[in-house]
Amino acid sequence: MTTGTRTTARTRGVGSGRAARAMSAAALCALAGCSAQAVAGGTPQEEANARVADAKPSVTATPTPKPTQTPLQALDGAHVNIADGQTVGVGMPISVTFDHAIPADERADTERQFKVSADVDGSWSWVKDRNLLDGQRVDFRPRAYWSPGTEVTVRAGSGITRHFTVGRSLVATVDVRTHTMTVVKDGQTRTVPITAGAPGMDTWNGTMVVSDKQREVFMDSRTVNYGDAYAGYYSYAVHLTTSGTYLHENPKANTYAGNQNVTHGCVGLATDGTAKRFYDEVIPGDVVKVVGSKDTVDVGNGYGDWNASWEQWQAGSALT
Repeated sequence: MTTGTRTTARTRGVGSGRAARAMSAAALCALAGCSAQAVAGGTPQEEANARVADAKPSVTATPTPKPTQTPLQALDGAHVNIADGQTVGVGMPISVTFDHAIPADERADTERQFKVSADVDGSWSWVKDRNLLDGQRVDFRPRAYWSPGTEVTVRAGSGITRHFTVGRSLVATVDVRTHTMTVVKDGQTRTVPITAGAPGMDTWNGTMVVSDKQREVFMDSRTVNYGDAYAGYYSYAVHLTTSGTYLHENPKANTYAGNQNVTHGCVGLATDGTAKRFYDEVIPGDVVKVVGSKDTVDVGNGYGDWNASWEQWQAGSALT
């Protein structure tokens, strides 16, 4: 007990003396303006702390500025194919056309003025439209069809904003060999008899997207270099290509649908309500895919965007 008490007392005494000397030295240094390294006589830890504190420069933290987005610029003569608030099918591309051709060296900067807000993997691509000059049209499409219910906002420069919704899925596959059309709508399938283009006037092969539809359309064979073969109104017309391909009601389908291809290139449906039913349920952006025919429809003949592979499509962007 006695030994322990003496040891404790000596330890306290030594500590108090050192602390006093350190305080005295620190006070002198403060008056003289010397550094903390001149403080001597403290414990090894105190002296180490003093050296570290003296070595560290005084730094004032500066907040990192947040990156700012470059404001979009106005795009003169630009037009977007989708109306604000519209509901479209799963195949609809966003298509921007211009009143004038965009030079090749300006297309990258032009693409930077487009913003698409949607949870989708997609790309812009410059398309040679059948009726426009090179550089007058650029489209955006996803890697695969849009998912039903997707909400999309697209901005084209500072002056154009569109909000649209992808509706239910409808994909119709026309097989010209079996003279049938298989309609898959939200997972429900039905088969419809059709008649397609006769030999030599074959319906385009490949994937087409409905651009619009009309209750009646005047069709004139002279506009497609078929002489005076026909000229008249056709009902329940679903528009597929710029070159004039429609899927519509055709009285000839009453006899030939399901058996033979006899049209001038359009897809004909019977007048017994078959054509009307398809017309009533289809919306712009729905997909009509033709198989078993010959030449594939061009990307720029209507919305033929899906006939390009994903690699081909990406290569059409000026930013790649």
